[in-house]
Amino acid sequence: MSQEVAGFCFHEVTDDPRSTGFQRRGAVPFRLTPRAFNDHLEAIAGSPWSPCRVGELDHGAAARHLLLTFDDGGRSALDAADELSRRGWRGHFFIVTGRIGTSTFLDAAGIRYLHGCGHMIGSHSHTHPDIFRELSPAAMLAEWRTSAALIADLLGAPCEAASVPGGEISPAVLEAGAEAGFRFLFTVEPRLRPWMVRNCRVFGRYMVKQGTPPSRVGQLARFRGWTGALAVRRVKAVARRSVPPLYRYVVSQRAREAF
Repeated sequence: MSQEVAGFCFHEVTDDPRSTGFQRRGAVPFRLTPRAFNDHLEAIAGSPWSPCRVGELDHGAAARHLLLTFDDGGRSALDAADELSRRGWRGHFFIVTGRIGTSTFLDAAGIRYLHGCGHMIGSHSHTHPDIFRELSPAAMLAEWRTSAALIADLLGAPCEAASVPGGEISPAVLEAGAEAGFRFLFTVEPRLRPWMVRNCRVFGRYMVKQGTPPSRVGQLARFRGWTGALAVRRVKAVARRSVPPLYRYVVSQRAREAF
């Protein structure tokens, strides 16, 4: 057996959507209530494997691992991180650095708190472009490097990990991540087996949404159902890319404010 990594992607955890994260239509499906989030964590806790940090893995060993990740850097990340800590787990928090200190996002003190609790802090780009893969390679690299430099300066430590905004990937996106110097790059393609792009190890993740049953998360945490999840994701990706103008229009509508 080669190494398999079951990664899960969460966003906001809140009873008050106005208090945290992006205030746009496209963000609504990714918000979980604390109760729903706890149900998902309980399902994960039923797995024989416990969540860990990506930097702790022996990447040359044939083994299975669970990774919990959180995108955007909304203020609710503090509560999500505390819930992980209560269970003795550590997670990965990917920050949109251009939003640091704004009303619904973490400030520098909050990011340092997460880091001090043992959670990994990474980049989710600087401005979170709506369709990251449509940027030029130079613009992608600037997004990564600006964000990584800000995080490194804030924490006094290198920024080694990133997650792709919007989850849409292309060879150019992965090459830009590698060129930026990240050791670890996360997508939202539900793939179990990491792969290498130059010196960067790329991981898939399953995106947990409002309608995701905890039983589904529990199944995936036991390394079941990933092939089907990847097939569904790829069918949707083909549909999105088949009519680019329509896809861009839909994304622009979802980027509008929800409240």
